[in-house]
Amino acid sequence: MTEPPLVTRKVLEALVGDLLPRDTKNRKLILVHGRYLDGPGDFVLPGAARRRVHVTDQPSVLGIVEAWQHHVGHRSADDVLVVTTGVDHDQLGWDLRAYAVRGQTQTVDGAQIVAHRFGAVDVDPRIRQENWLLDALLEIDAPEGWSRDGSVLTRDSAVRAVIGARLGGVTLKAVMDGVLDARAMVEWSLEPHGPDRFAELPVAEQAGLSAWLQGVVGDVAPVVLSLAADGRARDAMPLGVVAAAVVQPKATTESALAFGGLLRGVSSGTVQKFAAAVEASLDRWVAEVASGSARGEIHRQALQDVLRRADELAGQANLSEALTGNRFLYSGFTTRMHAFAKALTGRPSATSISRMERALAELRGHTVAALEPNRYRAAEMATRLVRWTGRPSPEISSTTSGIRHQQTDGGWVDRALSVLWAGDEVADPILAKAYRTVYEAAVARRDAVDEQFSAHLASWVRHPSSTEPAGCLLIEDVLDTVAVPVNKTRAPLILVLDGMSAAVATELGEQLGTRGWIEVAPQTDSRLAAITTFPSVTTASRASLLAGRPIAGGQDVEREGFTAFWRKHHREASLFYKGDLAGSAGNRLADPLITALAGDGVVGVVLNTIDEALDHGRPGDRVQWSVQEITYLSVLLDAARGYGRPVVLVSDHGHVLDHAPNEKPTSAEGVESARWRTGVPAAGEVELTGPRVLLGGGAVVVPWQHRIRYTPRKFGYHGGAALAEVTVPVLVLMPSSGQLPHNWQAVSAEAVTPPWWDDRPQAVQGQEAPKPAKANAKFDAPTLFAQDTLGTLVVGSDAYQAQRMRVPKPPDPQAVAAVLDALVAAGGVLTLSAVATVAGRAARRPEAFAVMLQRLINVDGYPVLSIVDGSQRLRLDVEVLRVQFGVQEA
Repeated sequence: MTEPPLVTRKVLEALVGDLLPRDTKNRKLILVHGRYLDGPGDFVLPGAARRRVHVTDQPSVLGIVEAWQHHVGHRSADDVLVVTTGVDHDQLGWDLRAYAVRGQTQTVDGAQIVAHRFGAVDVDPRIRQENWLLDALLEIDAPEGWSRDGSVLTRDSAVRAVIGARLGGVTLKAVMDGVLDARAMVEWSLEPHGPDRFAELPVAEQAGLSAWLQGVVGDVAPVVLSLAADGRARDAMPLGVVAAAVVQPKATTESALAFGGLLRGVSSGTVQKFAAAVEASLDRWVAEVASGSARGEIHRQALQDVLRRADELAGQANLSEALTGNRFLYSGFTTRMHAFAKALTGRPSATSISRMERALAELRGHTVAALEPNRYRAAEMATRLVRWTGRPSPEISSTTSGIRHQQTDGGWVDRALSVLWAGDEVADPILAKAYRTVYEAAVARRDAVDEQFSAHLASWVRHPSSTEPAGCLLIEDVLDTVAVPVNKTRAPLILVLDGMSAAVATELGEQLGTRGWIEVAPQTDSRLAAITTFPSVTTASRASLLAGRPIAGGQDVEREGFTAFWRKHHREASLFYKGDLAGSAGNRLADPLITALAGDGVVGVVLNTIDEALDHGRPGDRVQWSVQEITYLSVLLDAARGYGRPVVLVSDHGHVLDHAPNEKPTSAEGVESARWRTGVPAAGEVELTGPRVLLGGGAVVVPWQHRIRYTPRKFGYHGGAALAEVTVPVLVLMPSSGQLPHNWQAVSAEAVTPPWWDDRPQAVQGQEAPKPAKANAKFDAPTLFAQDTLGTLVVGSDAYQAQRMRVPKPPDPQAVAAVLDALVAAGGVLTLSAVATVAGRAARRPEAFAVMLQRLINVDGYPVLSIVDGSQRLRLDVEVLRVQFGVQEA
């Protein structure tokens, strides 16, 4: 016989698994021509039989005989002995061969073993000629069995099987799905185990897999695999980012040489393909991050790791300067942030605002803006405040105009100030200085507004009226003016959010609009707002709100007044507090509350989360509120929807935040609380007297200046005369449009958002809202004398048609055009719910529709369309849209 080949345990397992089922005589000895150098070993055959197999290598006839005799005498009757040997078949006696399967020594035909494992009759002849492939096929496992695709195992199927077993992860899924491409290869480089396994493979197998993948995927595959073989797989995607230094139009010879030190032996054409594959993956990940999905959060961390490593590599190769304009690198984001900071000013002009807007657009176009939204949000809030300070100063001519200002502008200003006060998460000193300048300018203007308001308030409180010009809704009239009309269709759920300011209401209003609630009001251009009693503390204002008349007191007074008010309107009423809400196992809400919600009476619930957070502090230093953060709010809203109840969301007072942590309490006489006292007013304070002053004997001193407090520091305060404290926001929510009170109308998010917030033109009163697109309309039907809009030009362009081919089941072009035109008309920003309304049936799921639009419009991944404000609004960069799709002014 020939020189015995080396055999591995994997080969023996396959051979035994092939031979034993065919042996009708149930023999226990298998003689194999080969050398087994792994030492004594045994294994258990898979399957129902579960027979144990013992392996030994014997170079002589005597050794074989002794091994067999030992097996017969000491092993279980069903165990099998495998003897590998180089002894010639003819030297074995008939008596020994009689015990062996097939009565002879077996030769190992790796190709036949492989064919058997794949359920094939034979293998592609090329497999027999490639030892690396045959060895790999004999070694790999398939726990769930190999796929069978014919009587002959083809080379491509064989290599795919090896890749799936060796490389795993993203690549395994891509192989099985038949969509293996360059993007899958670069993403595989970050898999936790696949690259390490590849590095451990024999050199011949590495070369074979690399050659095959190059033929299927292209030149990107050898680049990634070469890095993996060198133990540098995790640098593949970072290197693809840095490669922008040599593939950009203005690349220099010095940059090419520097990059060559990071990635040797790769042609410029291959580098270009490699960089494109990496950027495509990064753009896809960014889109998933923007969608807010669980996978998006996973990709957020991966993106951050890749981009930080890319910065390190760029620094090592002295390429940071060449990559200053790169839209991925953190260093490039810092450069753009500093340029943005330089454009900020506390005394804006048209020129400086234009410069700032361009800098913000550059910032928004950087990938890190999507990865670290809090940093971008701070920049966006700074921009909004600069826009506001660049507008004419508000003129407060009455108490009513002050309350209206706080609801339409001031609450948004306070919201932006809270974010800007926290500043940039990285604590960059350049940004900190710029943000401080903007913050102080906006605060100075806000304080001037509060001072004007306090002057009118002092005289108004002496003779309060809800009939002064434009009307001033009193907190004690909220039930009669708001809840009673709503009650005519279905008894409402009245949610009192203790301490909810106009700023918090702006956030909650945005979020509730995306949850399917319809906000309504007697006027379509503004939300309702009331004014507190005084001082603006819970004891005075909440009792007045719930009783429907000016009165001070605790929960007993509130409950008695609430039921009495509704009894006059022929409704039973129940009022619940924090201690009444918690249910038992299986129910989040208490049974009495559920019973009340299911009934016909009015239900009131007081939620204290905001007020308690300001009084006792809240975890971390977050500056925003969400529906989920307010305990029980989400579940109560869901319950109200389930029972078809309208919801009145109202506060008892607002609050001012402590943004002066180093200041000590103001020393004063007659201190009763953090923001009110008795005595003589000083600077920043005002004295209030009259029928609306329910404490302090009818005369109190309250500060309008936010910085004044009389007690030890907390996170926020109330009781004073600042607009943020005395303005009571009222949001009325309907579960369906069929329940609107007579002469009430739906309020759009765009109508209640000030133009400077989104940098859009002031809406013209009476302007007709964009109509939803008809899903079945024929888009290309000509209209007589019709003028092409920007949206129609975009969807009719060649660039759009090319993008459309890449998106599975794209929406109707008319719906896309309608959304683009609506965005242009709205100044570039719309809520997702408004986008869905414009798109009609094409956008039944607003979030998914927005992501689909991004895939259609964001050519090469550039953020023409961005999902902003916590995934609640869609922003369009009109100028970039025109450039990307080659269309001019419509």
